[in-house]
Amino acid sequence: MMDGGTTTQASHAAPPASTQPELGTWSTEMVKERERFSYWREAVTSKVYGISIDAASESFSAWITGRASGPYRFAMSESTGYAIARSRREIENGPSDHCSIYLQLSGQTVSERGGETAIFTPNDIGVFDGRQSFRAWKSGCRAIAVLPRAMVDQRAPWLRRQPCRRLSAGSPFADLIRSYVLKLNATDSTLSDAAINVLTDNLCNVIALATAEVGETGRLPSDVQIEAMLMFCRQNLHKSELSPQLVADRLGISLRTLHSRFRQIGQSFGRWVLENRLEACSAALRDRNQRDMKISEIAYRWGFNDLSYFNKAFRARFDRKPREWRNES
Repeated sequence: MMDGGTTTQASHAAPPASTQPELGTWSTEMVKERERFSYWREAVTSKVYGISIDAASESFSAWITGRASGPYRFAMSESTGYAIARSRREIENGPSDHCSIYLQLSGQTVSERGGETAIFTPNDIGVFDGRQSFRAWKSGCRAIAVLPRAMVDQRAPWLRRQPCRRLSAGSPFADLIRSYVLKLNATDSTLSDAAINVLTDNLCNVIALATAEVGETGRLPSDVQIEAMLMFCRQNLHKSELSPQLVADRLGISLRTLHSRFRQIGQSFGRWVLENRLEACSAALRDRNQRDMKISEIAYRWGFNDLSYFNKAFRARFDRKPREWRNES
Protein backbone atom coordinates (compact mmCIF):
# COMPACT_ATOMS: atom_id res chain seq x y z
CA MET A 1 0.00 0.00 0.00
CA MET A 2 1.48 3.42 0.81
CA ASP A 3 2.16 6.25 3.21
CA GLY A 4 4.04 9.37 2.28
CA GLY A 5 5.09 7.94 -1.06
CA THR A 6 5.22 4.20 -1.62
CA THR A 7 3.09 1.61 -3.32
CA THR A 8 4.27 -1.66 -1.84
CA GLN A 9 1.07 -3.69 -1.84
CA ALA A 10 -0.29 -6.02 0.83
CA SER A 11 -1.41 -9.31 -0.69
CA HIS A 12 -4.98 -9.03 0.56
CA ALA A 13 -5.35 -5.44 -0.67
CA ALA A 14 -5.24 -6.22 -4.40
CA PRO A 15 -8.27 -5.05 -6.42
CA PRO A 16 -10.75 -7.91 -6.94
CA ALA A 17 -12.18 -8.98 -10.24
CA SER A 18 -15.49 -7.26 -9.40
CA THR A 19 -16.14 -3.55 -9.94
CA GLN A 20 -15.90 -2.81 -6.21
CA PRO A 21 -12.35 -2.14 -4.94
CA GLU A 22 -11.45 -4.00 -1.77
CA LEU A 23 -10.64 -2.31 1.54
CA GLY A 24 -7.93 -3.43 3.94
CA THR A 25 -7.65 -2.26 7.54
CA TRP A 26 -4.82 -2.55 10.08
CA SER A 27 -4.89 -1.30 13.67
CA THR A 28 -2.73 -1.55 16.76
CA GLU A 29 -5.93 -2.20 18.72
CA MET A 30 -5.63 -5.76 17.41
CA VAL A 31 -2.56 -6.48 19.58
CA LYS A 32 -1.44 -6.03 23.18
CA GLU A 33 -0.24 -2.57 24.14
CA ARG A 34 3.37 -3.60 24.68
CA GLU A 35 3.44 -5.18 21.21
CA ARG A 36 1.84 -2.31 19.28
CA PHE A 37 4.98 -0.57 18.12
CA SER A 38 6.69 -3.77 16.97
CA TYR A 39 3.48 -4.86 15.21
CA TRP A 40 3.25 -1.55 13.37
CA ARG A 41 6.92 -1.58 12.51
CA GLU A 42 7.11 -5.16 11.24
CA ALA A 43 3.64 -6.24 10.15
CA VAL A 44 2.40 -2.93 8.77
CA THR A 45 5.08 -0.32 8.14
CA SER A 46 7.69 -2.56 6.51
CA LYS A 47 5.34 -4.81 4.51
CA VAL A 48 2.56 -2.38 3.67
CA TYR A 49 4.36 0.96 3.50
CA GLY A 50 7.80 -0.18 2.40
CA ILE A 51 9.43 2.27 4.84
CA SER A 52 11.27 2.17 8.16
CA ILE A 53 10.34 3.48 11.61
CA ASP A 54 13.09 5.28 13.49
CA ALA A 55 11.21 6.17 16.67
CA ALA A 56 7.72 6.39 18.09
CA SER A 57 6.00 8.21 20.91
CA GLU A 58 5.12 6.47 24.16
CA SER A 59 1.77 4.68 24.31
CA PHE A 60 1.94 4.25 20.55
CA SER A 61 -1.30 3.61 18.64
CA ALA A 62 -2.19 3.73 14.96
CA TRP A 63 -4.62 2.53 12.31
CA ILE A 64 -4.80 2.61 8.52
CA THR A 65 -7.48 1.77 5.99
CA GLY A 66 -6.33 1.24 2.41
CA ARG A 67 -7.87 0.64 -0.98
CA ALA A 68 -6.28 -0.52 -4.23
CA SER A 69 -7.90 0.05 -7.61
CA GLY A 70 -5.91 -0.77 -10.73
CA PRO A 71 -2.76 1.42 -10.69
CA TYR A 72 -4.12 3.62 -7.90
CA ARG A 73 -3.66 3.32 -4.13
CA PHE A 74 -5.51 5.20 -1.41
CA ALA A 75 -5.14 5.21 2.35
CA MET A 76 -6.36 7.05 5.42
CA SER A 77 -4.47 6.65 8.67
CA GLU A 78 -4.15 8.10 12.15
CA SER A 79 -1.45 7.68 14.77
CA THR A 80 0.33 9.12 17.71
CA GLY A 81 3.67 10.65 16.76
CA TYR A 82 6.39 8.55 15.11
CA ALA A 83 9.34 9.01 12.78
CA ILE A 84 9.60 7.25 9.41
CA ALA A 85 12.16 7.07 6.63
CA ARG A 86 12.47 5.61 3.14
CA SER A 87 15.98 4.92 1.94
CA ARG A 88 17.39 4.61 -1.57
CA ARG A 89 17.61 0.83 -1.02
CA GLU A 90 13.90 0.63 -0.14
CA ILE A 91 13.08 2.67 -3.23
CA GLU A 92 15.15 0.34 -5.42
CA ASN A 93 13.52 -2.74 -3.89
CA GLY A 94 9.94 -1.56 -4.36
CA PRO A 95 7.78 0.38 -6.83
CA SER A 96 8.63 4.06 -6.80
CA ASP A 97 7.41 5.44 -10.12
CA HIS A 98 4.50 7.27 -8.58
CA CYS A 99 3.33 10.54 -7.09
CA SER A 100 1.61 10.79 -3.69
CA ILE A 101 -1.05 13.37 -2.90
CA TYR A 102 -0.89 13.82 0.88
CA LEU A 103 -3.65 15.54 2.87
CA GLN A 104 -3.03 16.40 6.52
CA LEU A 105 -6.35 16.23 8.39
CA SER A 106 -5.17 16.73 11.97
CA GLY A 107 -1.88 16.83 13.84
CA GLN A 108 1.33 17.65 11.99
CA THR A 109 3.84 16.16 9.57
CA VAL A 110 7.40 17.41 9.12
CA SER A 111 8.91 16.02 5.92
CA GLU A 112 12.50 16.20 4.63
CA ARG A 113 13.01 15.36 0.95
CA GLY A 114 15.71 16.36 -1.49
CA GLY A 115 17.28 18.71 1.04
CA GLU A 116 13.98 20.54 1.59
CA THR A 117 11.88 20.57 4.76
CA ALA A 118 8.12 21.11 4.69
CA ILE A 119 5.69 21.31 7.60
CA PHE A 120 2.10 20.22 7.08
CA THR A 121 -0.67 21.31 9.41
CA PRO A 122 -4.43 20.54 9.13
CA ASN A 123 -5.81 20.91 5.59
CA ASP A 124 -2.37 21.40 4.01
CA ILE A 125 -1.63 19.29 0.93
CA GLY A 126 1.64 17.76 -0.22
CA VAL A 127 2.59 16.45 -3.66
CA PHE A 128 5.48 13.99 -3.21
CA ASP A 129 7.81 12.40 -5.75
CA GLY A 130 7.99 8.67 -4.96
CA ARG A 131 11.49 8.44 -6.44
CA GLN A 132 12.94 10.53 -3.61
CA SER A 133 14.20 9.19 -0.30
CA PHE A 134 12.76 10.98 2.71
CA ARG A 135 12.48 11.28 6.47
CA ALA A 136 9.41 12.51 8.31
CA TRP A 137 7.85 12.88 11.73
CA LYS A 138 4.08 12.53 11.67
CA SER A 139 1.16 12.57 14.05
CA GLY A 140 -2.58 12.92 13.70
CA CYS A 141 -4.77 11.91 10.77
CA ARG A 142 -3.96 12.03 7.04
CA ALA A 143 -5.37 10.81 3.75
CA ILE A 144 -3.29 9.80 0.73
CA ALA A 145 -3.85 9.16 -2.96
CA VAL A 146 -1.02 7.55 -4.94
CA LEU A 147 -1.07 8.06 -8.71
CA PRO A 148 1.24 6.79 -11.47
CA ARG A 149 4.09 9.21 -12.05
CA ALA A 150 3.45 9.30 -15.81
CA MET A 151 -0.14 10.41 -15.19
CA VAL A 152 1.07 13.42 -13.22
CA ASP A 153 4.00 14.20 -15.53
CA GLN A 154 1.68 14.41 -18.52
CA ARG A 155 -0.35 17.19 -16.91
CA ALA A 156 2.20 18.91 -14.68
CA PRO A 157 5.72 18.33 -16.05
CA TRP A 158 7.06 21.16 -13.86
CA LEU A 159 6.60 18.95 -10.79
CA ARG A 160 9.52 16.79 -11.97
CA ARG A 161 11.77 19.52 -10.59
CA GLN A 162 10.24 19.39 -7.11
CA PRO A 163 10.59 16.40 -4.76
CA CYS A 164 7.94 17.97 -2.52
CA ARG A 165 5.36 20.61 -3.31
CA ARG A 166 3.34 22.00 -0.40
CA LEU A 167 -0.05 23.61 -0.96
CA SER A 168 -1.30 25.53 2.06
CA ALA A 169 -4.89 25.17 3.24
CA GLY A 170 -5.93 28.38 1.51
CA SER A 171 -4.24 27.73 -1.85
CA PRO A 172 -6.30 27.99 -5.07
CA PHE A 173 -8.10 24.71 -5.80
CA ALA A 174 -7.08 23.27 -2.40
CA ASP A 175 -10.71 22.72 -1.37
CA LEU A 176 -11.34 20.76 -4.55
CA ILE A 177 -8.22 18.62 -4.06
CA ARG A 178 -9.29 17.83 -0.48
CA SER A 179 -12.77 16.83 -1.62
CA TYR A 180 -11.37 14.40 -4.22
CA VAL A 181 -8.86 12.81 -1.82
CA LEU A 182 -11.50 12.36 0.89
CA LYS A 183 -14.02 10.94 -1.58
CA LEU A 184 -11.49 8.40 -2.81
CA ASN A 185 -10.68 7.41 0.77
CA ALA A 186 -14.23 7.22 2.16
CA THR A 187 -14.58 3.86 3.93
CA ASP A 188 -18.33 3.76 3.32
CA SER A 189 -17.90 4.53 -0.38
CA THR A 190 -19.61 2.46 -3.05
CA LEU A 191 -17.30 3.77 -5.77
CA SER A 192 -16.63 1.36 -8.61
CA ASP A 193 -13.28 1.08 -10.36
CA ALA A 194 -14.75 3.09 -13.25
CA ALA A 195 -15.81 5.91 -10.91
CA ILE A 196 -12.38 5.89 -9.27
CA ASN A 197 -10.78 6.25 -12.71
CA VAL A 198 -12.83 9.39 -13.35
CA LEU A 199 -12.15 10.87 -9.91
CA THR A 200 -8.40 10.24 -10.07
CA ASP A 201 -8.26 11.76 -13.54
CA ASN A 202 -10.03 14.86 -12.24
CA LEU A 203 -7.78 14.96 -9.19
CA CYS A 204 -4.72 14.85 -11.40
CA ASN A 205 -6.08 17.72 -13.50
CA VAL A 206 -6.70 19.85 -10.42
CA ILE A 207 -3.22 19.10 -9.08
CA ALA A 208 -1.85 20.48 -12.35
CA LEU A 209 -3.97 23.61 -11.98
CA ALA A 210 -3.03 24.12 -8.35
CA THR A 211 0.72 23.78 -8.93
CA ALA A 212 1.02 25.66 -12.24
CA GLU A 213 2.98 28.89 -12.11
CA VAL A 214 1.95 31.97 -14.09
CA GLY A 215 2.20 31.14 -17.79
CA GLU A 216 2.39 27.36 -17.29
CA THR A 217 -1.38 26.84 -17.59
CA GLY A 218 -1.01 27.58 -21.29
CA ARG A 219 1.04 24.38 -21.61
CA LEU A 220 -1.76 22.19 -20.26
CA PRO A 221 -3.90 19.99 -22.54
CA SER A 222 -7.01 21.76 -23.84
CA ASP A 223 -9.41 19.74 -21.66
CA VAL A 224 -7.44 20.72 -18.54
CA GLN A 225 -7.40 24.34 -19.69
CA ILE A 226 -11.17 24.19 -20.01
CA GLU A 227 -11.48 22.81 -16.49
CA ALA A 228 -9.18 25.54 -15.18
CA MET A 229 -11.14 28.19 -17.02
CA LEU A 230 -14.49 27.04 -15.67
CA MET A 231 -13.16 26.60 -12.12
CA PHE A 232 -11.78 30.14 -12.10
CA CYS A 233 -15.03 31.51 -13.47
CA ARG A 234 -17.09 29.68 -10.85
CA GLN A 235 -14.85 30.91 -8.05
CA ASN A 236 -15.20 34.50 -9.29
CA LEU A 237 -18.77 34.42 -10.53
CA HIS A 238 -19.83 36.89 -7.83
CA LYS A 239 -17.40 39.55 -9.07
CA SER A 240 -18.94 42.05 -11.48
CA GLU A 241 -15.48 42.70 -12.97
CA LEU A 242 -15.18 39.09 -14.19
CA SER A 243 -14.17 39.39 -17.85
CA PRO A 244 -12.52 37.35 -20.63
CA GLN A 245 -9.31 39.35 -20.21
CA LEU A 246 -9.24 38.74 -16.44
CA VAL A 247 -9.62 34.98 -16.95
CA ALA A 248 -7.09 34.83 -19.81
CA ASP A 249 -4.52 36.75 -17.75
CA ARG A 250 -5.02 34.46 -14.74
CA LEU A 251 -4.57 31.32 -16.84
CA GLY A 252 -1.71 32.66 -18.94
CA ILE A 253 -3.51 32.12 -22.24
CA SER A 254 -4.54 34.46 -25.05
CA LEU A 255 -8.04 35.85 -25.47
CA ARG A 256 -8.26 33.94 -28.73
CA THR A 257 -7.48 30.68 -26.92
CA LEU A 258 -10.02 31.45 -24.18
CA HIS A 259 -12.83 32.04 -26.66
CA SER A 260 -11.80 28.92 -28.55
CA ARG A 261 -12.09 26.84 -25.35
CA PHE A 262 -15.60 28.15 -24.71
CA ARG A 263 -16.58 27.25 -28.28
CA GLN A 264 -15.35 23.72 -27.57
CA ILE A 265 -18.08 23.39 -24.91
CA GLY A 266 -20.69 25.02 -27.14
CA GLN A 267 -20.75 28.30 -25.22
CA SER A 268 -19.55 31.87 -25.28
CA PHE A 269 -17.99 33.52 -22.25
CA GLY A 270 -20.87 35.99 -21.82
CA ARG A 271 -23.59 33.35 -22.17
CA TRP A 272 -21.87 30.95 -19.73
CA VAL A 273 -21.43 33.64 -17.08
CA LEU A 274 -25.01 34.89 -17.46
CA GLU A 275 -26.56 31.40 -17.24
CA ASN A 276 -24.53 30.46 -14.18
CA ARG A 277 -25.27 33.73 -12.39
CA LEU A 278 -28.97 33.31 -13.09
CA GLU A 279 -28.88 29.73 -11.78
CA ALA A 280 -27.15 30.92 -8.61
CA CYS A 281 -29.74 33.67 -8.12
CA SER A 282 -32.65 31.28 -8.73
CA ALA A 283 -31.31 28.92 -6.05
CA ALA A 284 -30.79 31.79 -3.61
CA LEU A 285 -34.31 33.12 -4.17
CA ARG A 286 -35.77 29.75 -3.14
CA ASP A 287 -33.40 29.26 -0.23
CA ARG A 288 -35.37 29.71 3.01
CA ASN A 289 -32.20 30.82 4.77
CA GLN A 290 -32.03 33.81 2.42
CA ARG A 291 -35.66 34.90 2.63
CA ASP A 292 -34.71 38.10 4.46
CA MET A 293 -32.38 39.23 1.68
CA LYS A 294 -33.73 41.67 -0.84
CA ILE A 295 -33.88 40.50 -4.44
CA SER A 296 -31.55 43.32 -5.41
CA GLU A 297 -29.03 42.17 -2.79
CA ILE A 298 -29.04 38.65 -4.22
CA ALA A 299 -28.56 39.99 -7.75
CA TYR A 300 -25.64 42.22 -6.73
CA ARG A 301 -24.18 39.38 -4.67
CA TRP A 302 -23.89 37.26 -7.82
CA GLY A 303 -22.21 39.85 -10.01
CA PHE A 304 -25.13 41.73 -11.56
CA ASN A 305 -24.64 45.50 -11.41
CA ASP A 306 -27.77 46.49 -13.35
CA LEU A 307 -31.04 45.49 -11.65
CA SER A 308 -33.15 46.22 -14.72
CA TYR A 309 -30.98 43.93 -16.84
CA PHE A 310 -31.11 41.24 -14.15
CA ASN A 311 -34.93 41.29 -14.01
CA LYS A 312 -35.19 41.11 -17.79
CA ALA A 313 -32.65 38.27 -18.09
CA PHE A 314 -34.23 36.34 -15.20
CA ARG A 315 -37.70 36.51 -16.74
CA ALA A 316 -36.35 35.44 -20.13
CA ARG A 317 -34.60 32.44 -18.52
CA PHE A 318 -37.30 31.24 -16.08
CA ASP A 319 -40.47 32.78 -17.60
CA ARG A 320 -41.19 34.44 -14.23
CA LYS A 321 -40.21 37.61 -12.47
CA PRO A 322 -37.73 37.09 -9.61
CA ARG A 323 -40.41 37.88 -7.02
CA GLU A 324 -42.83 35.40 -8.57
CA TRP A 325 -40.09 32.77 -8.57
CA ARG A 326 -39.39 33.37 -4.89
CA ASN A 327 -43.06 33.26 -3.89
CA GLU A 328 -43.53 29.87 -5.55
CA SER A 329 -41.00 28.24 -3.24
